[in-house]
Amino acid sequence: MTQSQTRLDTLMKLSESDLMLADTTEDIRGRTVRDSADEEIGTVEDLMIDQGQRKVRFVQVGAGGFLGIGEKKFLIPVDAVSRIDDDNVWINQSKSQIIGAPAYQPDLVGEDYYNELYGYYGYSPYWTPGYTYPPYPNYRR
Repeated sequence: MTQSQTRLDTLMKLSESDLMLADTTEDIRGRTVRDSADEEIGTVEDLMIDQGQRKVRFVQVGAGGFLGIGEKKFLIPVDAVSRIDDDNVWINQSKSQIIGAPAYQPDLVGEDYYNELYGYYGYSPYWTPGYTYPPYPNYRR
């Protein structure tokens, strides 16, 4: 098993873990996700937590559909979050870039998916040497 796979095995949804954010006011679940042009994308449904390092690695976003039917789910690396306020989370990508991202299908997720996802958004994976964790969730304005 590779080092990255070992780290990936510790990822889980915050809602399915016994972990909680140290500061509950920084919980962004339920907030509207907006692109770099301020267009609405969807809603933050959950946060993917690295249990071993106790850090948020991805924001799970639900977009489209009606009452959850036909909704597409995305994981967006926290590296792409550019700003947060009390109601919104901005991603430093265009709506078309975000909507075109590889869909999140929990049963099919593995190391290849995460590598593709980081590459798609233009970031190095968090398990690579020299990676610096972004200041998430301290992007408040």
